[in-house]
Amino acid sequence: MMTVAPDPGDVKGILHPQEQARHRSLNRLGVGPALAEFADRYWVVRWDLRGQPGYSAQVLSFPCVNVTFERSTTRTGGFVTGVCTRKYVRELAGEGEAFGIRFAPGGFGAFTGLDVAVLRDDSAPLSTVLPDAAGLADRVLAEQSDERRRAIVEEFFAGRGRSDDPHYALVTRIVTAMAKDQELTRVDQVTDRFGIPIRSLQRLFRRYVGAGPKWVLCRFRLQDAADLLAHGRPDLAVLAAQLGYFDQAHFSREFTAEIGMSPMEYARSAQAASAIPTPR
Repeated sequence: MMTVAPDPGDVKGILHPQEQARHRSLNRLGVGPALAEFADRYWVVRWDLRGQPGYSAQVLSFPCVNVTFERSTTRTGGFVTGVCTRKYVRELAGEGEAFGIRFAPGGFGAFTGLDVAVLRDDSAPLSTVLPDAAGLADRVLAEQSDERRRAIVEEFFAGRGRSDDPHYALVTRIVTAMAKDQELTRVDQVTDRFGIPIRSLQRLFRRYVGAGPKWVLCRFRLQDAADLLAHGRPDLAVLAAQLGYFDQAHFSREFTAEIGMSPMEYARSAQAASAIPTPR
């Protein structure tokens, strides 16, 4: 039984989503039983920019590890990419594709037993991280159907994961609260709500998520901000207050430092992009 496929209209984390959609396609699939406890989606990106300028696709990544099977002008094979604490930029050129599994926050660490902090802001060959995965990328990329690719990956991972990890269950509850409750803006609020000492929380996040709780909170709020601005919410004072920032100036500084442009510039860019018809 497969989980429900993610909402195709959900673009949270994707920067300049309207513009980016004109340069590549994006498809998402639900996760099967082998990974349902540990991953939240399969995703597929394809592009064909032959004879056209390249494009820099930008993402504010979730606090997740991704396993990808890629074929492009820059790299081909299977890879494990850890949490990216900076704005992630992928240069798209020529023709290429990536078939990926996004593990839930903490999921890859719980499934494999690995300390995912070693992968932070880094990417490694899949067979280096999981030696028994040698040859898996070739099998996945040899298939044309996304559904068949998913079946191969599910078959490989079936029976390999660990289960009943109470630390992972706690991480899941905490990260879910961080993502959904915009009133959680400080780490001390998290420790109070879940009754966990700050040092224990930091160790837990380092081992399972790969980044600290303060960064995760900040990343979720910036994703919320970029998503709202891309959908026409330019009242910065109201937005800053809604997302728990001390004031508008603090919000603007943090947003600009991470995104590379001010909130108002980002909103104007999104408005301009939405006025251009997307090719069908």
